[in-house]
Amino acid sequence: MKIRVATYNIHKGVSSIRSTPRVLALKKAIGEFGADVVFLQEVQGRHDRLSGKFGEESRGHRHWPDASQHEYLADDLHGHAAYGMNAIYDHGHHGNALLSSYPIENSHNHDVSDHAYEQRGILHCVINTASCPIHCFVVHLGLFESGRGRQTQALIDCVNASAANGEPVIIAGDFNDWRNTLSGKLRDALGVVEVFDELGKTSKIGDLVRNLSGREKIIHPARTFPAALPWFRLDRIYVRGFKVDTAQVLHGTLWAKLSDHAPIVANLKLA
Repeated sequence: MKIRVATYNIHKGVSSIRSTPRVLALKKAIGEFGADVVFLQEVQGRHDRLSGKFGEESRGHRHWPDASQHEYLADDLHGHAAYGMNAIYDHGHHGNALLSSYPIENSHNHDVSDHAYEQRGILHCVINTASCPIHCFVVHLGLFESGRGRQTQALIDCVNASAANGEPVIIAGDFNDWRNTLSGKLRDALGVVEVFDELGKTSKIGDLVRNLSGREKIIHPARTFPAALPWFRLDRIYVRGFKVDTAQVLHGTLWAKLSDHAPIVANLKLA
């Protein structure tokens, strides 16, 4: 079985500069992924201010949909969507979402907020495919390293509790892990691999030399932030039970206009 997945921080559906609404353009762009499952972060479940400002007809076009962003983005493209509300404010809320062309058997949002000023969550969904159920975890970790460490442990606990028998797992999202301190912990605790690390395998001789010298393999996730000129390695896709066929970061003018993060798309094959 083959499956194409993507992860994308959509910046609440507005551009990084001047907060121009981009939801309609995002829907078209996400359709171009050709992905079966899309992991989204910073998704607006409700935003009364922007809905009031941009929801009215303007020059014959509606710039802000009536539906929640995850419902609007899933419509006609994937058919199934789940949303985990994390940050709540007077005029609305946002969080993580999963869009899937496969039925979503169940979903649960785990609150992993580390302090009152930064609400974070892990959205866990089980999708039903013709081959087997797949556990999907949509992640958006905090800005502070100590908090990310605790949130990563919460993620490990969540995966071990729900997929303890080696079931196929996909973990994707914005890890804010610019120093790449979390990949080794996830690999050791869950047996996952990051898609670009898996593609970047070196020779058997090189692996043997590293093992004999006690040196760990250096992991280099892709650069995804800022989208206009990616430098920081913030966004990841980790998998267990899959072979990684291809993985790429989508660059260019289009993606720089839509969000401050560049999306990652990967083709996987069930092992």
